[in-house]
Amino acid sequence: MKKEYGALLRKDIRLMASGHFFLLALISLLFYTCYIHMVYVKTDQAVFPVYFYNPAAAAVPAGTEETASLEELKQKCGDAYGVGIYMRGGTPAVYMESSGSRKLDEVRKAYALSLLAGKCPRPAQVIGKNNKEMKQRREITCEFLYFELTAVGFLGVAALLFKEKKMGVMKLFAVLPVNRISFLLSKLTVCLAADLLFAALFTLINLGIKTSRQVLPAVLVQAGILSGIMALVGFLCALWLKDFKQFSLFYLVLAVFICTPVFLAGQTGVEWKWMAYNPVYRLFMGMKQAYFEGTAGSRLSLLGSASAVGGLFALALYAWNAEMKKEE
Repeated sequence: MKKEYGALLRKDIRLMASGHFFLLALISLLFYTCYIHMVYVKTDQAVFPVYFYNPAAAAVPAGTEETASLEELKQKCGDAYGVGIYMRGGTPAVYMESSGSRKLDEVRKAYALSLLAGKCPRPAQVIGKNNKEMKQRREITCEFLYFELTAVGFLGVAALLFKEKKMGVMKLFAVLPVNRISFLLSKLTVCLAADLLFAALFTLINLGIKTSRQVLPAVLVQAGILSGIMALVGFLCALWLKDFKQFSLFYLVLAVFICTPVFLAGQTGVEWKWMAYNPVYRLFMGMKQAYFEGTAGSRLSLLGSASAVGGLFALALYAWNAEMKKEE
């Protein structure tokens, strides 16, 4: 079994290299890193702009921008970021478009009313060890790594299996006395090793050596869980779907309705109640906990993740054996 596993492992590495899988991962690593260092951490969004309209032409509160009409005020608040205050019968009223996050909307409203009351803003108290830049680095590194593992990791093993189908390798393996567990393990090993190497390099480059030493063990655990689950799901889809067109359609549904909402929720802070039932959301929150707290999660969550990986592996092995019987 050891010799078979080694031969299959070398074969899978050559196939993935010829399919430019490793080149794609390297390009993604460089692109994400350049974006984080040159754009994301240098973006310093100003505090919520507050617009003020008073038909009586009274004094404008400090920190607000006066508008000529109520229509102009509503137009400027249309970006779901700015806040408008207008006087209605001598009573201030707040106008704003919802940002999608109830908590953020409450903060925007409270900030606007504090300017109307003439309160002087106090310097913010720094809580925790992270400054603003490090918090941004941890957050965006976590989100990009999640996106990379769910997208590229899922495609990697599926593209590899479709390529072998096209080459007629499956018919060959059906008649050869090859250990079928080794066939599945070799593919998982290549994908898992590539994803863990990507996660380690990506974290080291963007968080630095000192911070990475604190969080990397937990990050690698979460990355391994996510990589294993996505690789096994990709393997099953490649077995059950007839061709790459059907797989592309399934991948589009997976990306748009399951993975992308999680990424958007992390980036924008939008709150969706149904997100709690998204299975990938739990994995994302586990990875976020690893980046910010340096812990891989509770024993119960790790046991559940290990059970999910084990169940998917057993299902993939059963599906592979069933496919081999068809080819015999």
